Amino acid sequence: MTRTGITAYRCGASEAALFRKMASHYGVTIHAIEAPLSEANIRLAAGDRCISVDHKAQITDVMLQALSHAGVRYISTRSIGYNHIDMEYAERVGITVGNVAYSPDSVADYTIMLMLMLLRNAKSTLSRADSHDYRLNDVRGKELRDMTVGVVGTGRIGTAVINRLQGFGCHILAYDKRAKTSADYVPLAALLERSDVVTLHTPLHEGTYHLLNHQRLGQMKPGAYVINTGRGPLLDTDTLIEALQHGSISGAALDVIEGEEGIFYTDHTDRPVDSKLLMLQEMSNVIITGHSAFYTDHALRDMVEHSISNCLQFEKEHEAWINQKEKIV
Repeated sequence: MTRTGITAYRCGASEAALFRKMASHYGVTIHAIEAPLSEANIRLAAGDRCISVDHKAQITDVMLQALSHAGVRYISTRSIGYNHIDMEYAERVGITVGNVAYSPDSVADYTIMLMLMLLRNAKSTLSRADSHDYRLNDVRGKELRDMTVGVVGTGRIGTAVINRLQGFGCHILAYDKRAKTSADYVPLAALLERSDVVTLHTPLHEGTYHLLNHQRLGQMKPGAYVINTGRGPLLDTDTLIEALQHGSISGAALDVIEGEEGIFYTDHTDRPVDSKLLMLQEMSNVIITGHSAFYTDHALRDMVEHSISNCLQFEKEHEAWINQKEKIV
């Protein structure tokens, strides 16, 4: 039986080890590439119909065309979101794209952590403690049970966040196209007007780009907090900065941000970063983390395993299609 070959791009040591560990179990041959997919290394996938990529860099139409010419017919992105790939163009050049499901608990846990850090002024508290200033902050913290929390997007991650929030005794509002949980579903405008904390968990697409724009941020309850562990462009950064400066928003926790590409996942210790990102990081009521909410042992295993199984499913369907075509001929 011929083993399926999969070229996996941008594999760090941990991911490469997981791919190789699972390779024998699934009967596949893994070609783990440390570098991200680029025009220069597409040739390394020659002979493999399936490749696996991460979400950290844009896959351009030029790359998709080159992959198609190299014989690639399936891309498994090791992420839930696929806004880094032009799906329509991929289909046009004969490439199917599939995403993976991974533990929603990773992002849900992280979201609750950021929420609590915001409400308890953790950034300034930790900063003062590092300087051996142990005085109480003039600004007291808030308790979740006294809050109304609005969850925008109730897919697997949003639902996991709601399940955790229920244990804190807070009032939970939800917004989604379809009701998927027992939460109190309301229109988005009502959620923004009534919520003390708004957390974003909706996919990024044309209809959700700048979901929280100037108008909607203006609808938010005065003094509310906003959390984004979804995708950066869900939130209009310029308007957020303005709202934070004017005090209409009390704070923000952002694991993702517009323009993070090329900054997050790289060491900028001795290099300048985007001015908007720097402006946010200098605010004591803003927490920035580097798109790491998903990054747990469990989630990483899920990503690798599901990426392999997606490729195998594609190969199975491809083989069935070939056999059917031969029968017709």
